[in-house]
Amino acid sequence: MSGSQNVPPWPEDTTIPHSPAEDVFGVLIGTFLASLGLYVLQQSEAVTGGTAGLALLLTYATPLNFSWLFLLVNVPFFALAIWKKGWSFTLKTIAAVAIVSGYALLHSPVLALGELNPLYGVPAGNILIGMGLLAIFRHGASLGGFNIVALVAQERLGLRAGYVQMSLDVVVILLALTVVEPVNVLYSALGAVLLNLVLALNHRPGRYRA
Repeated sequence: MSGSQNVPPWPEDTTIPHSPAEDVFGVLIGTFLASLGLYVLQQSEAVTGGTAGLALLLTYATPLNFSWLFLLVNVPFFALAIWKKGWSFTLKTIAAVAIVSGYALLHSPVLALGELNPLYGVPAGNILIGMGLLAIFRHGASLGGFNIVALVAQERLGLRAGYVQMSLDVVVILLALTVVEPVNVLYSALGAVLLNLVLALNHRPGRYRA
């Protein structure tokens, strides 16, 4: 009897995929959490990484609205999504980006937070964004931009999405020095690390298959 015959077989994967209705509900919840986290960061005069952070950064430097900026900065990344992830993922991502932009118009009129202390707002905002992204990823979509690059790197190269995104986010955080107070940039950098730790610890290949 060979040694390989003594090795127990891998358990059969019996995971049941999400239904279309579950995907819709999951993306709606994830986009709400992410958009709320971005609003909290905006009220804290902070930024985060990714195209969401880039859009926030541009709202401080220009009179343009976050909702439109978030849509515009994501457009170039949709081509990458079509090429590497297919139409289903891309259409879900476009929908998720559009929904976040829509939610962003909702928060300010109905939730008057005023100016938040960044010591509270930055970690709170990034935790909300991280949990929102987890829900969005697990239902086959993303928030575009760096999320797409991070997911492609994880699936094609075996790199963790959170660590890939963390590296890209550093660039956005450094750009924030041009328009945001240095102390708020420091808080933003620590918040971006927190966000990506949420992703790195909870979104790993083989850990979640639904």
